[in-house]
Amino acid sequence: MDTKLTVDIEAISQVAERIKASTRVVVLTGAGISQESGVPTFRGADGLWQSFRAEDLATPEAFQRDPVLVWQWYDWRRSLIKPLEPNPGHYALVELEKRIPGLTLVTQNVDGLHRAAGSRDPIEMHGTIWRVRCLECKNTFENRTVPITILPKCEACDGLLRPDVVWFGESLNEEILHTIYTYLQKAQVVLIVGTSAMVQPAASFGMVAKRTAGAFVVELNRSRTHQSPLFDISIQGNAGELLPRIVDCIGP
Repeated sequence: MDTKLTVDIEAISQVAERIKASTRVVVLTGAGISQESGVPTFRGADGLWQSFRAEDLATPEAFQRDPVLVWQWYDWRRSLIKPLEPNPGHYALVELEKRIPGLTLVTQNVDGLHRAAGSRDPIEMHGTIWRVRCLECKNTFENRTVPITILPKCEACDGLLRPDVVWFGESLNEEILHTIYTYLQKAQVVLIVGTSAMVQPAASFGMVAKRTAGAFVVELNRSRTHQSPLFDISIQGNAGELLPRIVDCIGP
């Protein structure tokens, strides 16, 4: 008998029972779930673009210095992401929302795949690559044009548009962050899906819920992280395989 498979089945069943008995569930997703749909990470050695790293381009300083270059990079990213589809992990979370009305989905991803799958109102804590913001009138607009006109201008005031995402060196929206912490501090179960637990403040969300609400915290990731020993359960595998199994265990 495959003992690891047996352990995984038992862990998945335990997670499903915890979720089924809960009314307040928070799910945090990271790059791992998007990678299963083919979304590149755009960071690290594999994230190079014309000899630039994401950390060199996704900054206010880079945009101020050379907005054309930054928009060319984002246009390239949008062209890669646009044809991609949500994977079974995204769709499983949509099904989980139907079963647990008190579920809150928080994502670090900017690719829009949760919305494409049908998630009702994901909290996109880093923004989305499919929305733009005017530097003059501050209005935001959805824009899915690929290729986008460079440099894109605001239809309302003709101001310069930028991607409505949180860049390196920028603070997260305080209202959004407050909302996330409010949900975490009342959570009964927290699922941390496809994240390496390296980027703050998201890396601390699991422990915030555990310490303030006594939440049952579950990590679903391809490999263990430095936080795995701190959580109640850590299951290794793809979100596209594990999340549907959890939903199946919960039942209709």
